[in-house]
Amino acid sequence: MFSNSAGDVPKGTIGGLVHDDTRFLDRWELTLNDAPLLVLGSGTVDPFSAAFFLANTDLPDLPPNRVGVRRQRFVGDGMYERIELRYFGSDPVDLRLRLAAGTDFADLFEIKESGRDRSTQIVRQHERDGSALCFAYRNGTYYAMVRVETEPAATELEDDSLVWRLRLTRGEAWRCELRVPLHCGDERFQPVARSFGDVFERDAEDPSARWLASVPRLDSGSDRLVAVYRKSAADLASMRLEKRIWGEPVVLHAAGLPWFMTVFGRDTLITGYQTIALGSAMARGTLLVLASHQAQDHDDFTDREPGKIFHEFRSGELTQLGLKPYQPYYGGADTTALWLVVLSEHWRWTGDEELVRKLWPNALAALRWIDEHGDLHGRGYVGYATRSREGLGNQCWRDSPDGVQFADGTIPVLPIATCETQGYTYDAKIRMAELAEGPMRDPALAQRLRAEAAALRERFNRDFWVPERGGYYAVGLDGDGRQIDSMTSNMGHLLWSGIVPPERARLVAAQLMSDEMFSGWGVRTLSTADSGYNPIGYHVGTVWPHDNSIIAAGLARYGQHEAAYRIIGAMMEASAYSEHRLPEAFSGYDRRFGRRPVPYPTACNPQAWASGAPLLFLRTLLGLEAVDGRLVIEPQLPAPLGPIRLLGVPAFGRHWDLYAEGSHGEVRPSA
Repeated sequence: MFSNSAGDVPKGTIGGLVHDDTRFLDRWELTLNDAPLLVLGSGTVDPFSAAFFLANTDLPDLPPNRVGVRRQRFVGDGMYERIELRYFGSDPVDLRLRLAAGTDFADLFEIKESGRDRSTQIVRQHERDGSALCFAYRNGTYYAMVRVETEPAATELEDDSLVWRLRLTRGEAWRCELRVPLHCGDERFQPVARSFGDVFERDAEDPSARWLASVPRLDSGSDRLVAVYRKSAADLASMRLEKRIWGEPVVLHAAGLPWFMTVFGRDTLITGYQTIALGSAMARGTLLVLASHQAQDHDDFTDREPGKIFHEFRSGELTQLGLKPYQPYYGGADTTALWLVVLSEHWRWTGDEELVRKLWPNALAALRWIDEHGDLHGRGYVGYATRSREGLGNQCWRDSPDGVQFADGTIPVLPIATCETQGYTYDAKIRMAELAEGPMRDPALAQRLRAEAAALRERFNRDFWVPERGGYYAVGLDGDGRQIDSMTSNMGHLLWSGIVPPERARLVAAQLMSDEMFSGWGVRTLSTADSGYNPIGYHVGTVWPHDNSIIAAGLARYGQHEAAYRIIGAMMEASAYSEHRLPEAFSGYDRRFGRRPVPYPTACNPQAWASGAPLLFLRTLLGLEAVDGRLVIEPQLPAPLGPIRLLGVPAFGRHWDLYAEGSHGEVRPSA
């Protein structure tokens, strides 16, 4: 439920109650005597509940602040809301409380854009006794219904509004409870019905609460680092998805709220990697869910090819009716290699050879896709060019229409092979060689994969390196084989993957930390010296926390610790302006521009890989890796962080306590 600070969703805004990629409520407005209420305070209580404290404004026959209003809301399988009024005036008062509700049943793809008008197809079946509003919609095989049930019943109905006429005396209180059940196709969802004493007290049976209770405990000389860590863990809990794959219950992270509460291959995989030190269950769930939908054949509409791992799954009306290709959609050139990277990382942290053997056919199919279908140029690079009329033009993480461009701002021709995808592919082959040689006992395959990785590294550093402007990596090659010569943050991902020769790492680090790339809050997606730079352009000048977490990890990998810690410190400072939460992205304005990070207009907040970024930052600070069945830390902690203790890190079937101060680190089994 996406509402304003009063708890309202005015008609015509992008807010509302969204479930399974359908907006079930697009209006939810509470008024008293036909006037909006004054906000005293509001906020989330936990990932699934919120409270709003309100009062009346100055009204005829009712001075301000005579009626206190509290709204308590719980979202889960629909919505449950309690509204409470208490009157503090001296004389009895007549009140008219009105809740205006409405729906457009918009598909998620239509919410931020003008979509199809369904108003003539929405059937109203409101209860005449005032106990419920009901809206239903059908289009062919697609069906959706929402009810707004109230106890006590409204005094009267006005169009799509519930109206209660009340007479209160001094100190008198009144309340009502609203339940909003949903009906999606053959599935019915009934909101949680329990007292708010249970709703707002953490329930021991709540799986999100159990997961939060299980995460390692962080102690640090930096209160800010601890606050960001705790906020990230809480946000990640709010984005948990539960599924059953091949008979096994699994959990994984959705991409983000409010627009991406679904599985995104790239986002979910990177989040699984970032958060592996909190536990391996999310990475395991991600691997299994994506493997269960690995492509088996060709399909142009969904950009499907055998062995490919999907990019995005949706379930709204447009997808169900075949108008959008998202059930699932495979338009991601990098997702398949990232799946292999996370399979390896899961094994390194768990030693789970059984899962490797179970998913080895999927891994081999993914490698075949890379070699047989991914190389659209015929030059040995994984690239993309959509075949779908509804497909994405850019199929890397910079997937906005202008996300990949030349330094002069022109848009390249397809197919495009972006630099970081080659880095992921290199890393994937190195890691798969390790698995082939280890648990799969196939030394011949391991030898072949290492040879392929070495050849890729050699030609990549020949074809993607741009000697001008001090030396850097082009963001990609276009369909004509030309270097797409914009300077981007993607080259930081190359450090993370290990494809950069050591002698060039210093040059890449210098570019990333230059005034043109580093805003003071983080590394920008595009250099200010490039023609297409826009500090509020989605991928052409903004600062993304997940991007910076990968860059910092890559810098540390090559010994560029000072640069890595500069990024981490800036990100920690930025979080202080948003309640210790890092959003999907913020604007790329220089730090001197406003003395605080400028928000990006429509950023998801929270978003999974942004919430995962502080956890990868922490891992980078500790120099934490899983190597040959043991945890190894090589910290280089800046003095302001003081000593760090991370207690109860799960790995290899047990828990570990990590201690770090300066360059000294120690790993012990948990007591």
